[in-house]
Amino acid sequence: MAVTGLTALLAAAVGLGSAAGAKAVAAVAAGQLSIGWCNDRLDLQRDRAAGRRDKPLAVRAVRPGTVGTAACVALLLCIPLSLACGVLAGSLHLGCVAAGWSYNVWLKRTVLSWLPYAVAFGLLPAFLTLTLPGRPWPPLWLIVAAALLGTSAHCANVLPDIEEDIAGGVLGLPHRAGRRGTVALAAILALASCVVLTLGLPGPATPLRVGLIGVTLALCLLAVAGAHAPVRGRLPFIAVLAMAGVDTALLVLAGNAHTPGQVWP
Repeated sequence: MAVTGLTALLAAAVGLGSAAGAKAVAAVAAGQLSIGWCNDRLDLQRDRAAGRRDKPLAVRAVRPGTVGTAACVALLLCIPLSLACGVLAGSLHLGCVAAGWSYNVWLKRTVLSWLPYAVAFGLLPAFLTLTLPGRPWPPLWLIVAAALLGTSAHCANVLPDIEEDIAGGVLGLPHRAGRRGTVALAAILALASCVVLTLGLPGPATPLRVGLIGVTLALCLLAVAGAHAPVRGRLPFIAVLAMAGVDTALLVLAGNAHTPGQVWP
């Protein structure tokens, strides 16, 4: 829901019309559903062993075959929906979806667990701009900033269940870094994304941009300090999510800086 919502905001920001924007959002929604359902189906035994009450499969509220079929159907729907945005844009998005599936099947257990997030988030702005007339590419700084945000999101997403994942044999990059290291990594990456976005936006630095960097820096320090508190809590996780929210706002501002039909400076 978060990624699909971000796509809708960015589609409006870069100037996609209602019809083109709807196709792009539908393609992303189908891809996200396929990735999410695939992930839950593959993690079924580990989620049951961990006692995950928030997973319908783990509590036997839905059959594994149903979820597996739904994942495949969503993936099949994603193909024509993506290509309806143009061959180049659609192929790029299908590559992002393939990165998500590669995470589920293999990379989540390796030191390269961050790579699918970096690729998929980084190329999301390109998917949308390549849907525009003239097929313009976004600037490199926007791709880098989105990739940093995606990698930070990966670290933040791991935090609530990091101990259970490690016990279940999942050893991605955040798990190898540990809780404190993952909090620091997520916060620093989110801060770096904010800085790249602020410096990359055309025009002079406005008080709003400078203020957002200040807010992100304060949240970064809060997250890192909270990770070293003697009592485990959700403060670092909430601080990192707040940083991601600030970065998302900047990402939309970056999209608004684009003039439809022209290439970014």
